[in-house]
Amino acid sequence: MIYGLPSLFSTLSEPIGSHIKNKLKRVQKILTTYTMRVAFFKVVRSIFLDSDSSKAPSWNIYNATFKILRESKSLELVLTSYQILTELIKRYPRTYAVGSKDLFVDKEAWSPFILGIEAVNTEGLNSKNTDDLFDPAGFASLASDISQAVNSTDFELSIEPIVNILLFKFLVEVLEADFIPRQNLYKDSSNWLLLRESILNILLGSRKLQFKNLIKDCISIMLKKCRHEFRKENFDKSIHDSSLVFALFELENRTFISLQKFLTLILEFDLMKKEADLQGTTTRSDGSRISALDIILDELTYNIDKLSPFLMAYSEPKWKLEIILQYFSKYCLKTSARSTRRSNGSPNEITVEYIFNNFSNSPNAKIIAKKLSSEITQVLLAHLFQACLLVLQGNCTDDLIKKIGGTIFKISESFISAFQNLRKNDKRLDIMPFEKEALFTAVMMADKSG
Repeated sequence: MIYGLPSLFSTLSEPIGSHIKNKLKRVQKILTTYTMRVAFFKVVRSIFLDSDSSKAPSWNIYNATFKILRESKSLELVLTSYQILTELIKRYPRTYAVGSKDLFVDKEAWSPFILGIEAVNTEGLNSKNTDDLFDPAGFASLASDISQAVNSTDFELSIEPIVNILLFKFLVEVLEADFIPRQNLYKDSSNWLLLRESILNILLGSRKLQFKNLIKDCISIMLKKCRHEFRKENFDKSIHDSSLVFALFELENRTFISLQKFLTLILEFDLMKKEADLQGTTTRSDGSRISALDIILDELTYNIDKLSPFLMAYSEPKWKLEIILQYFSKYCLKTSARSTRRSNGSPNEITVEYIFNNFSNSPNAKIIAKKLSSEITQVLLAHLFQACLLVLQGNCTDDLIKKIGGTIFKISESFISAFQNLRKNDKRLDIMPFEKEALFTAVMMADKSG
């Protein structure tokens, strides 16, 4: 109870102030709810995060916190609920490796997803309230809502887009926390069952989720870098709206990173599933679908205006390298190479060095540039070189070194040569700032290595 309000009610005469009384009752309810939720958060943090407690919160505590994140109209409560949830899933993981071979999964622990049999039969959840949990269709709808918001030309500032991007960010964190331990164990054991039972696989394999549309929505959000645009006339310079603008701006950057992480998780999963297919450890029950990589390549091929913005936005080195190599392979590989494909339909292994060698002489460069256009070719070459540098400067595996196919000195020289031959065939070609920066870096690398 908020002190002072009840006495105020009693002083109002019913005939004269009934409408004022009703308004004050609503204010009292809002303030009471807000105060109770703030107190709830303090208790949860005190018991489960600030103490040495090893006992995880109950299902209902998790769900109540998640419900506040989904439904609250208060920016403070939304941000606090998100922060507490992310800290809780890190402190009390639902899935984790035990040693180097075993995986522990607490199947009774709370999850924001309701999937598989649970999504059909909620009786198995012992009458727990699952209304606020995400099924595959709900997750796809969330991504679609964010895509529509960032692409809207008449965006209205409110708490809803903030809630949506926080929800998406949190759900990706849950997917990652469940998937990474499985991925690490799978690399050592090749036990497909570890990945088959992942939340990511169950989510993406559901018939309720249109996988191709989900990937397209993710690409759409990425092209906008998760930025929401709203008209100045729709913006009130009040403290409330100013707080929303600041929060939205800060969260857009973080959600953009989560979006890249989500796409990378799917690309990694698809790669390992393809390996499991080749090893014969998958079954018909695992189903089949087009890979995320193929959807991305098709989207960038048939919507050429999306290519440069996507490559500028997506920065994960390993998969950026793979996307560009596969894109180039359509135009650089010879007919005989295209016809020799593995049984799973994936192209023969191509390397960065091989791609650059296709531009080693002016006639070859002219043929490829004619198919792609000089502008697109220079974009691909520059981003390919950038991806090489990022891969070689990071934790580079033997497979990635093999995929590059040459030293940094050799790659730098090949990149410079490719650009020179491209310019010979199109003297009117304008080199954009990003491409100029890549060329400058290549020259510096070549001189340093030489």
